Amino acid sequence: MDKLLWEPPARPRRGPRPAFTLDDIARAGSAIADADGLAAVTMQRIADQLGVTKMALYRYVPGKAELVALMLDRALGGPPATGGRDWRSALDAWSRALFAAFAAHPWALEAAVGARMVGPNEVAWLEEAVAALTGTGLHGAEMLDVAVTLVGHVRNLAQQTAGGDLEVALDDTLAALVEERADRFPALHSALRTARGSGQQDQALDFGLARILDGVGVLIAERASGATSAHPVP
Repeated sequence: MDKLLWEPPARPRRGPRPAFTLDDIARAGSAIADADGLAAVTMQRIADQLGVTKMALYRYVPGKAELVALMLDRALGGPPATGGRDWRSALDAWSRALFAAFAAHPWALEAAVGARMVGPNEVAWLEEAVAALTGTGLHGAEMLDVAVTLVGHVRNLAQQTAGGDLEVALDDTLAALVEERADRFPALHSALRTARGSGQQDQALDFGLARILDGVGVLIAERASGATSAHPVP
């Protein structure tokens, strides 16, 4: 399967031209998953959508695991070009682009977990994040940890907002519950009322990114000042 993801088959020089490509298969699977969720994606449904038999589809993709890996890699696409930016603005743009990719294809959140096959686009995202931190004085493990931390924040917020206005609806429900029990939850009641009055709700993505990058900035400044590292130099 790694070969299927990393080295797509070349078009045959002789014989009839293939009826469809791996990209066609990935797009068909993504369209089904976007509409009905990842569980709705089957080889039979994709074959029906492409107008071929299921057995014909197996000649291109050997199974469901390979299909999902192909779909995920195509759905994520390549990372944004951040060359020429400082590390902070590069990682901010990188994180927002990743959030947008997950928001466009919520099923990708489920597909991008656990031990699985990883494609070139997904690796390119990690490369772009590490490249942004190269030269900052951080060690290799720290650069990878920054990327993982950012992915975790993005995934968490994308998961919460996958249902459209679910976060807003939940906030409204919580506010109504607490409003009736202000004496029991006085701190939360005050915070919710202040948030609503300031119009600063639903800014968790911005807030989290800023705080994570603030912390990374402190660590980079420590490296520049010659502070002792908590990690051994690789």
